[in-house]
Amino acid sequence: MKASPHIIISIAFIALTACSTQTIRPDTNSLSTPAKLPALIEDTAQNSGQNPPLTISKGNKTLNLVRIMDGGACKNDFQGAKGAFLIYADSTDIDRIKREQGAKVFSDFEKRIQAFSIAALQEAIDATNLAENPFALGVDETQEKLTKQLSNNFRNNVVNAVTLFEKATGLTIDVIPFAQSFIFYQQGCAATQLEPEI
Repeated sequence: MKASPHIIISIAFIALTACSTQTIRPDTNSLSTPAKLPALIEDTAQNSGQNPPLTISKGNKTLNLVRIMDGGACKNDFQGAKGAFLIYADSTDIDRIKREQGAKVFSDFEKRIQAFSIAALQEAIDATNLAENPFALGVDETQEKLTKQLSNNFRNNVVNAVTLFEKATGLTIDVIPFAQSFIFYQQGCAATQLEPEI
């Protein structure tokens, strides 16, 4: 039985509204074994669809989407961005770690992932040129270029932290920006704008 796109969209929106900016409320089930949903999209998070991919490949492993994290940061008083970030993990690693260390260890894992993801997001936003481009052909082109630049900067900044986390914990993960969720601020950035919309 295949999950309908409406169910996946609903799950994504529920997960997004449950998250907060800069801080994420601990969820003891956040890195539990994901439900065995069929992989409707097996692609990178940079695909053109509106639903995040349920699985991605990393090396010779298939990672499952286990969490959607909402985050945002200001570069200065005028510029900033917010969006969703997808956390993927290997379900085999999750099962093994639960057997060896117990499920409680995942609460610490979540805090660590949150901390290095927020740091990577701030570094990515600081490195991204968020100034208005007078040569852009329109809003869509501007959004596309900013999204690509921020996504690349985030991936470059988060890769070392992910590698260190994997070595320390034995859990294979990846944290990927969900490009379709990004909102950019160029005329004013404040903490209230970065709060999740309910």
